[in-house]
Amino acid sequence: MSEVLTIGIDHGYAAMKTAHFAFPTGLVEYDHEPYTQQNVLEYGGKFYVAGSGRQPLQKDKTLTEDYYLLTLAAIAKELAYRNAGHAASVHLAAGLPLTSFGRDKKKFRAYLLRDGRPVFFRFEGTAYTVSIEEVSLFPQGYAAVLTQPELLGEPSVILADIGGWTVDLMRLDNQIPNAATCRSLEIGMIRCLDKIAEQIRRRLDLSMTAAQIESVLQSGAGSVDGRAREIIQQEADSYVHSLLSAITESGLDARAMPAVFLGGGASLMKRRIRATDGLCRPMILDDVCLNAKGYERLAGLLPGGSGV
Repeated sequence: MSEVLTIGIDHGYAAMKTAHFAFPTGLVEYDHEPYTQQNVLEYGGKFYVAGSGRQPLQKDKTLTEDYYLLTLAAIAKELAYRNAGHAASVHLAAGLPLTSFGRDKKKFRAYLLRDGRPVFFRFEGTAYTVSIEEVSLFPQGYAAVLTQPELLGEPSVILADIGGWTVDLMRLDNQIPNAATCRSLEIGMIRCLDKIAEQIRRRLDLSMTAAQIESVLQSGAGSVDGRAREIIQQEADSYVHSLLSAITESGLDARAMPAVFLGGGASLMKRRIRATDGLCRPMILDDVCLNAKGYERLAGLLPGGSGV
C-alpha cells in the first residue's frame, strides 16, 4: 500500500457518486449473509446491501454509520474498476455545500478519516484492506465547473447543483465563488418526485414508484398509464419553471449571465428549458459523476496530490 490513490466521492442525499459509478444511498442491514452477493458489504460482523432504494433523509450525514459504509462500498467499486488491487492507501476527495462548508468541514473530515487506521471489509465477496490516509473537502458544484474549460473565461457564472434534497446555488465571479450569493434550497429532485406521485394518487388513485416516474422522465419505456405519463410531464414542467423562479428570487439573474445546471436533476432541465425562458446561456452538465471527478482533479492540485 505504498502508492496513495485519490478517489473522489460525492455523498448525495439520493445517490453516491464516484468518478465511474453512481448508486442509490439505500442501505439494508442483515445479521446473516443475504440472498445475493451483488453490492453486498460485509463489515463489523454484519452484512449490508448497498444501493437498495433511497434511505431516509439525513441532513447531518455523520449521525449514523450509513454514509461511512456507503463510502467503503464506493471505494471498493473504484478499486475494482481501476484494477488497483484489494489493499490500498486512499486520499479521499469529497465535498460539502458552500453554505455549510465552514460549519461541517471538520466534523465530516473526521467522520471519513477515522484517524487513518486500516479498515477491513468485504465487498461482493472480495476482502479489502483500506487505509484512508487523507481527506480533502471541496465546495460541491464548484469542483464540477472547473472541469469545463469553456466556462473559465466568463466573468460571472451562475451555478445550480440540483441534488436529491437540495438545489445549491452560487455565483462565480472570475472563477471564484461569491459567498454572499450562496443558497441551499430544499427543492431537489426528491421533492419533485414526491409531488408527482402525490398528484397521481389524487387524480388517478394510482400508487407509482419513484423508479417508474424517473423512467418516464427519462423517456423510458414501461407499462405506465397514459394519463399518468401526462401528469408526470406536466408536473415536471411545473417544477422546472418553479426552480427558475426560485433562482431569480435568490438574486441570481440567469437572463444576464450563463447558468450551469448539474447534478441528478440536470437531465430534467435539458429536456425542458426553452428559448422562450429567455436564459442568457444555459449549460446542462448531466454527467452525475462530475462533482466526484472535480474533487479528484482539485485534490491532484494539492501539494503531493495524485488526482486524475
